[in-house]
Amino acid sequence: MMMLLHVLMLSLVSSVSAEVVEDFEEKCGQFFAGRKSPTTFTGSQYEQICQTLNGVVHYATYYDTKNKIPVYSAYRFEGIKKCKRLNKWYIEPNLDGGDNTDMKFEKDVNIPRLGRHQALNRDYVRSGSDRGHLQPVFQANSQSCADATFTLTNAAPQNPSFNRGQWRALEEKMANKLSEQCKEYSAFIVTGVTPGKRKLNNRVNVPRYFWTAYCCLDNNEKCQISGGFFGVNKNHTPKEKTVNDLEKYLKKIYKVKSFKVFDSSTEPAMESGLLF
Repeated sequence: MMMLLHVLMLSLVSSVSAEVVEDFEEKCGQFFAGRKSPTTFTGSQYEQICQTLNGVVHYATYYDTKNKIPVYSAYRFEGIKKCKRLNKWYIEPNLDGGDNTDMKFEKDVNIPRLGRHQALNRDYVRSGSDRGHLQPVFQANSQSCADATFTLTNAAPQNPSFNRGQWRALEEKMANKLSEQCKEYSAFIVTGVTPGKRKLNNRVNVPRYFWTAYCCLDNNEKCQISGGFFGVNKNHTPKEKTVNDLEKYLKKIYKVKSFKVFDSSTEPAMESGLLF
């Protein structure tokens, strides 16, 4: 009996889960500046996921089940941890009607019509696109968090030269600068994509743009340092933007009345200075 209890405890400790939730802010609001999520959209195609590994929630992802790519992932940055890459990718059975919320490898999932609402690893095979992280390994705050980034709900098709070149350099440069300039603040990052016109395997949308924004929040919950970047998904250098200008771009692309990356109440009276 004790042996059985021990095995059950080990299985719980080693579980990987990503909970699909009704309310981001209630379940994983700690990853949003001011505990307010970026803009969400109406429509049943969008799902809110609290990305969890071994019982610990590491970041949040807003997922588009129609295009089978994230809209954005939101996370805290707590310094450079030099984490290793897992290089094995999970999927989210719960998105396709699974009974539990555990992330699993596809070989371990037996669900009719698996992949109906999400990308699968085979969509990327010989596609010419990388699985581009939104919450990247280099900005993860622990090895467990780095492992948790390897889920296809946190990835979108990315041009290999862009992913391994300019975008990767930007991720590292942001991490280095935030480590230096936001020591006295709490650093929040939101990274997203916008849909394009092409699909992988006639299923997974290839984004036209990748974007990212950061906010260094003080004890009064005001962004003292903020900024963003916007890059075409090809061999292209991302352009630096103010958060306000980035939000204007996203508002136009998504054809909505407004698009807020960070909650308005966290913004200072004047536009923050940029890191670069």
